Amino acid sequence: MSFKLQVGEMQTEYLTDKDIWSHFNYIFSSKSKNSTTYKFVLIKSLLENLYNVDGNLQLSYSTLFNSFAKIYWNLVVHHRLNQINMVNKKSEVQKVLLDIQEKYQIPSTIVFDRLSPEVQLEVVLKVKRKCKINVMGALYGDTQATFYDFDNKIEQLRFSPSYYSFMQRFQRVLQYLTNYQLALFLEKFNTQGDTTNLLVRIENVSKRSSLDQFYRVLSSFYNGTCFYCGKSIKRKEAAHVDHFIPWSFVQADQLWNLVIACSPCNLSKSDKLASGLYLENLIERNDLFIQNEIGIKEDMEVYTPKKLQDLYKFSIDNGFTDIWVPKSII
Repeated sequence: MSFKLQVGEMQTEYLTDKDIWSHFNYIFSSKSKNSTTYKFVLIKSLLENLYNVDGNLQLSYSTLFNSFAKIYWNLVVHHRLNQINMVNKKSEVQKVLLDIQEKYQIPSTIVFDRLSPEVQLEVVLKVKRKCKINVMGALYGDTQATFYDFDNKIEQLRFSPSYYSFMQRFQRVLQYLTNYQLALFLEKFNTQGDTTNLLVRIENVSKRSSLDQFYRVLSSFYNGTCFYCGKSIKRKEAAHVDHFIPWSFVQADQLWNLVIACSPCNLSKSDKLASGLYLENLIERNDLFIQNEIGIKEDMEVYTPKKLQDLYKFSIDNGFTDIWVPKSII
């Protein structure tokens, strides 16, 4: 009954890659009890927040379950996908979200980040309450108490150093495996589409529909110039908020990884990694943000230059080897 645990302590902090792969193989196999999509969405949420941990590899439930709630809302309400392996039944988190949708008469076309801040907070708090009971202990048990330790009272988990390093090095593969297993599960218990179509929805389920809140901060700092080529951007429509480390890898929107790019640079860079020279420029930019208290406080609280340097290195290790530079620089 590990899924009912309120506190879980790590049994060992050192594991080999082979040990960890065996745990993931178990989670993704029929041997693991996966009656809902909880474990898959929790793994997706952990991957999204690898770089939101503090120096002790601790992650707050508020951050973790903001991601979990966002993914679940978009799957359940926006895409109307059932999350449990029983006909005419709904998972506990699914019930919570559908109740909130009915309470506020929210159309299914509304994705999570289009909800009002008050409704978002209500969703996260109620999802977090359910996940304390049904989710944290389950994944902990499946990995034989080696993935993380957790405490539902203080609402925090701490990654195993071995698991954390493993997830950094194999982040892209784990994202794909988790998305694929989630799509297979959903295909069995939903009539909406095949695995390929479901994968497209799942891969984009965490994307924001708008980055406007970041644009306001970044455009004032860059004063109408492109981060990459330095050219003047005269119209707002020609200015793009770009993920310096590609979104397809980080699958998260943090101010410290966002810049303003002109249309030609944004289109040319696309899903590529910019040259290391720009990494140093971004680190200098982030230092100024911190010194002058510019931007979104929560985003910068856990940021360190080493975190960005590690992310850059691990993106290359995960296959982002096509290094990009702009065609012309001012």
